[in-house]
Amino acid sequence: MDIRIELTQNPKAKPTDESKLGFGRIFSDHMFLMNYTDGIGWHDPRIVPYGPFMLDPACMVLHYAQEVFEGMKAYRTADGTIQLFRPYENARRFAASCERLCVPQMDEDMFVEGITKLVEIDQDWVPYSPETSLYLRPFVFATDEHLGVHASKTYQYAVIAAPSGCYYPEGINPVRIYVESRDVRAVRGGTGYTKCGGNYAASIRAGQIAEDRGYTQVLWLDGVEQKYIEEVGSMNVMFKINGKIITPALTGSVLPGITRMSCLELLRNWGYEVEERLLSAEELFDAAESGALEEAWGTGTAAVVSPIGEMAWDERSCIVNEGKIGPTVQKLYDTITGIQWGKLEDTMDWILKVTK
Repeated sequence: MDIRIELTQNPKAKPTDESKLGFGRIFSDHMFLMNYTDGIGWHDPRIVPYGPFMLDPACMVLHYAQEVFEGMKAYRTADGTIQLFRPYENARRFAASCERLCVPQMDEDMFVEGITKLVEIDQDWVPYSPETSLYLRPFVFATDEHLGVHASKTYQYAVIAAPSGCYYPEGINPVRIYVESRDVRAVRGGTGYTKCGGNYAASIRAGQIAEDRGYTQVLWLDGVEQKYIEEVGSMNVMFKINGKIITPALTGSVLPGITRMSCLELLRNWGYEVEERLLSAEELFDAAESGALEEAWGTGTAAVVSPIGEMAWDERSCIVNEGKIGPTVQKLYDTITGIQWGKLEDTMDWILKVTK
């Protein structure tokens, strides 16, 4: 792409204490923008100073939520190299989300090129401290100024960047999760397998209730029978039961996570028996009560892996692995983050170097 670059004349002060970055609260100097117009296609790729959008009150995204997004990170290694983790998988998932929401798809190379150029320009915003990264948020939304339920003919695409620390205040320490028995997040045939804002909006009420009760995240059940485990909060979920790894199957209402995919590839390489199947809440809590449940964890870009130390469902509750991080979770975390931060050799061909 011929990317137009307009550098800021008023650079922001960068954080001086990277231990207090939090997650998604601070944003870098620039953003990547590109537009789509029916009959023209994607056009005007540019990097400009970070700033607000000016939207008409009738902008279609505000009324009909036609938008999708992605989440990924740039990492700084010990020698100063900046690299991305499996960006083409994000490009493929972004395209799948766009297809479901009737948003024009983008060439994978175009998607990755815009992101890498933004990271190059804002490379000084990639933090240096352990457990930190530059979180990247590509997103696209409908911009037609019209009230009427149909696909827009114009779109705004953007990528913003946020230097961030741990997603959860607990860090890699085990979290408490609450099984939601009333609200549902998604159903088969819906948008559950995409990264669209509507999925997350539907989760807010249950998340607030869980938080009010002292839990960190919600464990979602399927939207039809409200019987089978699907996701935990904003992450996929895995369990080690009698030495076997079990994770919910991708039935169309579960997000096909890139960290999920990476964990499963590693686990199979390590010789674990892995099952992707339906797992009921009853089977899970029975396994916990019998002692068969050895470990439980969530997987996602933001937290990488997050061990689960306690679960509650209606009147039943259980402590997992004495509330401690288990050896399988620790090995997954150490391996994936080791590859991401360049501490371990990338034998899986997962890394794309942005700077060398």
